[in-house]
Order: sequence, then C-alpha cells, then structure tokens
Amino acid sequence: MSDRPAPYPPASVTPTDRAEAPARRRRPFVRRLLGWIVRAVLWFLLVSVLWVLVYRFVPPPFTFTMAGDMLGGHSVTKKWVPLSAIDPDMPRAAIAGEDARFCLHHGFDFTAIANAAYRNAKGGRIRGGSTISQQTAKNAFLIQGGGYARKVLEAYFTVLIETLWGKRRIMEVYLNVAETGIGTYGVEAGSIRYFRHGAGTMTPAEAGRLAAILPLPKKRAAKAPRGFTRRHGNAITRRVGVVRNDGLDGCLR
Repeated sequence: MSDRPAPYPPASVTPTDRAEAPARRRRPFVRRLLGWIVRAVLWFLLVSVLWVLVYRFVPPPFTFTMAGDMLGGHSVTKKWVPLSAIDPDMPRAAIAGEDARFCLHHGFDFTAIANAAYRNAKGGRIRGGSTISQQTAKNAFLIQGGGYARKVLEAYFTVLIETLWGKRRIMEVYLNVAETGIGTYGVEAGSIRYFRHGAGTMTPAEAGRLAAILPLPKKRAAKAPRGFTRRHGNAITRRVGVVRNDGLDGCLR
C-alpha cells in the first residue's frame, strides 16, 4: 500500500457561493468609483478656490460669455479700469437698478428672490432676483445658460467671492466684465461706445442709462433709448441720489 495520504475531496460550490462571487467583484469597482469622485471633488474645490484667489488681484482676462460672442462672429471690446477710476454714480446706478441691498447682504437677497418668484408666478415680464454678487460670479466664472446646474455653481462661486474678495472687488469686477452691448464688456467700453468718453466722467443720467441696459445688453442701447429702457434709465437716475444720501453704497467708500 502507498503511504501517501488520500487526497481531499474537491470543495463543492454552492449556489450561495455563485451568487456572492459577482457581488465581491463589484465591491472593488464601487470603491474605486467613489475614490475617483472624491478626488474629482477635491480637485474642483482646490482649483476653484485658487481661481477665485487669483481674480482677487488679477483682472479676469476673458470670460465664457466673451468666448460665446467670438464664436458667434462678434469682436470683443473691453478695457479694464479700477473702481477708483469709475465715476461713483455708476456703481450707485448699478445698486439702484440691480441690487439695492448690495452692501447689506452676504451674496443672496432672499427677500428679493421671493418677491421675484411671486411676481413671475403672476405672469408678465419675467424678473430676476439675482444679486450683483451672483451676477458677478456667473459673468466671471460660468456660462450664461446651464439651468439648475449652473445655478448651483453660481451659488458656490458667490459664497467664494463674498468670502475672499469683499464688496469693493465684487463691484469692480462686475462693472468691468458685465456685458454692455453686443461684443462690448465693462462700463469703460460701454461709456466710450455710447457717450464717447470714459466711465470716469459719466453724468448721473448716463450712469442710469448704462445700468438700465445691463439686464438685456444685446437688446437695449444706452444711446437715445426708447420705451421701457428710457423710463427705467430715468428711474435709476432719480434713485442714484437716494443711494448716495442713504449710504446704500457705504461698503464701496
């Protein structure tokens, strides 16, 4: 007889083992997927914070809206000027026309958002509730469309610029990257286009007219405006004095 031990009987594979095998193979893939997602989120946070920090000191050289104009066959005209070189009535007009509580909120005016939603539900002209901070975040870092996904990113960048920039820088960037006509960006280029002089010597009436076209710069013009644009511009001009006298621009002084 042989002294070799008898071989072990082959292990039987049960139905339970066969069912658990694919699950064991899926678990490493799920872990890898979650790892990729976490790394992507961390990289996005790092890059976005650095991007905002750079723009705190460096004028945004280009925006996605400008790229859209160029793709549409339009040339882009822009000229960066510091806030100190812009007539004070221009930021006052922007506050009067776009965001009366600019110096009071921290990026979001929830009262204005609720009022806009209520008015829009009643029909008529669609009104927005976005603050100047939100519009700056959109204009400097994002595209104009994009639906709810863009709104989420807009809120995120709004928090960043309110935290890392402060109100003066937000207004400075806003007045330099906001579209003021087809292919025209910033109040300096807009003032030259419509009034034949720079933004440093604007009158309250000119500031009011330029602020009136900011919501729809491709459909409105500040030179010889008519209809709603003219009425809205005149109303903003009248409110410029209110902004100054009531200190609604106090965070810019």
